[in-house]
Amino acid sequence: MNSVKDIWQKVLDILAQQLTPTAMETWFFDCVPVELDDCRLVLSTTSEFKQEIIQKRFSDRIKAALFDLFATDFEVLVLTEEDILNDPPQRDGPNSLPEMAGYTFDHFIVGNSNRFAHAAAVAVSENPGKTYNPLFIYGNSGLGKTHLLLAIGNAIHQRAPKKSIAYIKGDDFTNQLVRAIKNGTTEDFHNRYRSVELLLVDDIQFIAGKQQTQNEFFHTFNSIYEAGNQIVITSDRPPLEMATLDDRLRTRFEWGLMADIQPPDLETRMAITRNKAAQLGLMLSDDAVFYISDNITDNIRRLEGVIKKLTSVKRAIKDVMKEGIFTPTPSIIIRETARYFQIDESELRGQSRSKNTAMARQISMYLIRTLTDLSLQSIGELYEGRNHATVLSSIRKVENLLRDDRKTATIVRDITSNINSSDKGM
Repeated sequence: MNSVKDIWQKVLDILAQQLTPTAMETWFFDCVPVELDDCRLVLSTTSEFKQEIIQKRFSDRIKAALFDLFATDFEVLVLTEEDILNDPPQRDGPNSLPEMAGYTFDHFIVGNSNRFAHAAAVAVSENPGKTYNPLFIYGNSGLGKTHLLLAIGNAIHQRAPKKSIAYIKGDDFTNQLVRAIKNGTTEDFHNRYRSVELLLVDDIQFIAGKQQTQNEFFHTFNSIYEAGNQIVITSDRPPLEMATLDDRLRTRFEWGLMADIQPPDLETRMAITRNKAAQLGLMLSDDAVFYISDNITDNIRRLEGVIKKLTSVKRAIKDVMKEGIFTPTPSIIIRETARYFQIDESELRGQSRSKNTAMARQISMYLIRTLTDLSLQSIGELYEGRNHATVLSSIRKVENLLRDDRKTATIVRDITSNINSSDKGM
């Protein structure tokens, strides 16, 4: 079965036959698929403005493309990145791990406040059902519990794609049980969750005090555990502090390992700030990083929200105040990049595949994309006619390096500084 990314690419190919390259570039360059189930496609985009435009102007075209592919009707839901961060969508059953870029161990910033929980999560992902079963991760909202939960699922899925995985929130477990009772499908509900090989439960505290839900989850837990399969649970508090939780569930939650996540210290917050800014293509000074991290102390989501707002301000300023502001030309960017890497401009634009030249070429493409309004196709024409896909691949390579490699971030920052201070007349 094709992945949601493969299907989305087919949809984009259909849309590309109907829309102009500019429209495709403007609205769908950073639009990514999140989930595709039996009757709904969920997409993510970077702003509320793009969300509204795609939903209103293009959802019918997307539905038509999906109908062409599957001969059945689909719903299309467009969310912002913040929507997904705060409420990851999930399907109603097993194999329901949300397909969300970024929720991996590689993108989790480890610090003193979460090191133990991170290590436990990695251990479980490497040896599910045998190490720390169940794993119970608890801590306040916005500290990374869901990230670790999904990272476990993503890691296990990468190693064993056929392994059955179910992701469910505590309140959704209750809602689905109520519907099953109402519709007379409780047997299907039992089979759906009790037979999975990996059960990921987010915010389990919401089942406390709901007797029928707790009874159902008790039997679900027993079935999965006795089969030697893995259970991972998150909560905003440890089992002992859930006053209305059944004692038999509390006991089972404590069978494995309990790992708490505390608010991150200043150094960890600064690392998270730099990491998120790099992902969004935003260069922050050390003073800015410190100021943000020093003032937002208790919630990673708030940190990420501030950085996203900064990118929105950057775009707004760029759109509104173009006159009187130096906008570098592609030739200046290429010149300064070549100068930094000590190579000829012709070599940078050409076909040389040496490691140094390839890196310079990729960074120059990234900077042109970031600092100018050129389309991917127009950028490719500057490099002996390279195509749209090659340029996009180069830009994404640099973006990935900026997330994890401080050396690359320093290079990009220095070249950008050279560009901004260069002779504007050249």
